[in-house]
Amino acid sequence: MSYFTIAGVQLHALHHGDNTDAMRHRINLLMARFPNVQMVLFSELVANGASPHNAEPLPSNMEAMFCQLAEEHRIWLIPGSMFEREGDKIYNTLSVINPQGQIVARFRKLFPFRPFEEGVEGGSEFVVFDVPEVGRFGVSICYDMWFPETTRTLAAMGAEVILHPTMTDTIDRDIELSIARTNAAINQCYFFDINGAGAMGNGRSIVVGPAGDVIHQAGIGEEIIPLEIDLNRVRREREVGLRGLGQPLKSFRDRSVDFGVYRTENAPTPFLDTLGPLVKPSRPGSGHHEI
Repeated sequence: MSYFTIAGVQLHALHHGDNTDAMRHRINLLMARFPNVQMVLFSELVANGASPHNAEPLPSNMEAMFCQLAEEHRIWLIPGSMFEREGDKIYNTLSVINPQGQIVARFRKLFPFRPFEEGVEGGSEFVVFDVPEVGRFGVSICYDMWFPETTRTLAAMGAEVILHPTMTDTIDRDIELSIARTNAAINQCYFFDINGAGAMGNGRSIVVGPAGDVIHQAGIGEEIIPLEIDLNRVRREREVGLRGLGQPLKSFRDRSVDFGVYRTENAPTPFLDTLGPLVKPSRPGSGHHEI
């Protein structure tokens, strides 16, 4: 089976507070209206808000509630992400739940939005998972998409669809739309970039096909985005080329160039070292770092 239906949910939610009742209500309505949906994807940090003070260890009661919902509706569910506490560390973590209500994977955001996302550790592991008889899916979160190495690694691990919850409420959303298209094209995969609405994001979620084509771009309000994708399209374009042209994954595999900048032990980066510390911009003359 190569056809698979995914619904992205762009939800208007509270910035600080419990949004799980709204998420449950939205899933119930979604599945009543679109019973063909097989996977539901929410935006970043939508469940209990964007404050690390809400962090709790996983597994948690909140995660268990989502497992129950997934089992009830027999769907794959990615309820965005939530802050996870492990000892004295906090991570921005995404859970992947299968239709039996089981956690099949957890992914910790690799690149917290520093210097603004303070007190949050970055993860170190890439995560892909298989939907039986359908294909392989990869996950990333928000700022991860700005680092092409992230999506390229997932593609090299076999991911045919990238599920990417985000929480962007800033003026760089238009740039992210371009990045989503680029990531899809250069890795020849589907890219689901689902943002929040209201206090949890300025919307404009985007779903991109493996040729970089925009399948759907949402507005700024609440929106449900149920779309059937065809994984055979990914496989065919990876075989014969994007629009019958470039074959970037094969070319990356067969490259002659060695990317020495990634060898940290014996590869000094004198230019990067001149850029200064990773801190927030401040007003000129304030005595702090100036941009």
